[in-house]
Amino acid sequence: MNAEVTPRRCRVLGLVGSVALTAGGLTAGALPVRDALLPSSGRAALGVLGAYFGLVLLVAAWWWLGRSVRGPRPPVPRELLVTLALWAAPLVLGPPLFSRDVYSYLAQGAMADARIDVYAHGPARLGGPLATEVAPVWQHTPAPYGPLFVALAARAAGLAHTDLTAALLGMRLVALLGVGLMIAFLPPLADRCGVARPAALWLGALNPLVLLHLVAGAHNDALMLGLLGAGLVTAYGGLPVAAAVLVTCAALVKAPAALALPVVAALWALRLAGAARTLRAAALTGLVALATTAVVTAMTGTGYGWLTTLTTPVSAGNWSLTSGLGRLTGAVLAAVGGEGPSDLALPAWRRLGLATTAVIVVVLWRRRARIGPVYALALGLLALFVLGPAFRPWYALWGLFLIAAAAPEGRVRRWAAVGSGVLALGLLPSGYPPDAAQLTLAAGGGALALLALWWMFQMSGQGALSARTRTGARVARAGTGA
Repeated sequence: MNAEVTPRRCRVLGLVGSVALTAGGLTAGALPVRDALLPSSGRAALGVLGAYFGLVLLVAAWWWLGRSVRGPRPPVPRELLVTLALWAAPLVLGPPLFSRDVYSYLAQGAMADARIDVYAHGPARLGGPLATEVAPVWQHTPAPYGPLFVALAARAAGLAHTDLTAALLGMRLVALLGVGLMIAFLPPLADRCGVARPAALWLGALNPLVLLHLVAGAHNDALMLGLLGAGLVTAYGGLPVAAAVLVTCAALVKAPAALALPVVAALWALRLAGAARTLRAAALTGLVALATTAVVTAMTGTGYGWLTTLTTPVSAGNWSLTSGLGRLTGAVLAAVGGEGPSDLALPAWRRLGLATTAVIVVVLWRRRARIGPVYALALGLLALFVLGPAFRPWYALWGLFLIAAAAPEGRVRRWAAVGSGVLALGLLPSGYPPDAAQLTLAAGGGALALLALWWMFQMSGQGALSARTRTGARVARAGTGA
């Protein structure tokens, strides 16, 4: 690692980037409707410029910190956690960024509080000022989240009657609880998987996607991943019943966490005796999961409608790898054979993506004895992100969090880091699709950040050269007796 880019300088550089990103978000973030500015306004334009300036600085600081983590004297976990706290602090106090999903959470929570079935109706059924904060594409779509999260959102939504800012902070505190669980259980999980703690924390906790979408965006994926990490560590610790409860609770926030139940069963089987121990462990894990689901559902009173709304994120306008291929195929078929076959292309590609994901998960699971169950789960969740019908940058964290804990040093970790940096740059702070002017402003902000980084290196290089020159002069004087 270059002498100019020390962990301390990375910490300062990332903090400057986080502050600039938060400041830009004050005029260009996912603001409440009453505070939102027209994208064409000068303040909003300046916000996009400043936000992307800070974003590029933050990603660069994280990347260079990773070089230190891979160096001969990596920073200890405590230093990394202090860095994470400093980078996250401005984002905690700032507005929502990169998505308006937090408003959907609050509207769905308010619906549950008002005894409106969130699994049968969209926020438009709620009406009122809170529903107007929800993006138009989700106004008439039911909630895809489990009853545990809906119940938590209902608590936070109670604050929205008097203060929307307090309600947003309440949802961010739920996300921070999840991030706290991720940080607490990532190091012991890495120990179990043979990965160094600094490397795991850098990729899994200080990751820009965590800061941008779990802290600033307050996505419920944070709580899902925190409970998932707690469940896996508990399973390794010899408490399979508690592990199955925790993983099921993670799935009752967002369904993809249910893929970890076979990991709990596999670790449970190692503690059983007899020829049928695998089947017994699977059955016991399933029973605990069903019992946990029944208890949580009864306590929250939301019902089991969420089982029928898991495809809610798969809207007609969503983009993903399979959706893109479906639209391309549909356009070709429409040009060749009319509208009939073209209408089938998009759902066919989406089904093919899910089927391919299922095959990949099965293949990985059969290889778990060689690569480890957590690593197999990580790659399976990453396959679901890549081939699934809906694409969101923060969905990548489903697999990245566990890759950070379980993947050996090598190509997968490097590509995970590169992918994280690229995905961090993929959205504007407002969460809305950009126009040409906003893309130009974002590119301008990034270019200014690159110029600032170049200037920093130039000044650091001159300072280092001057220091070496002075040292050489002192040595020369000492050698001549001057």
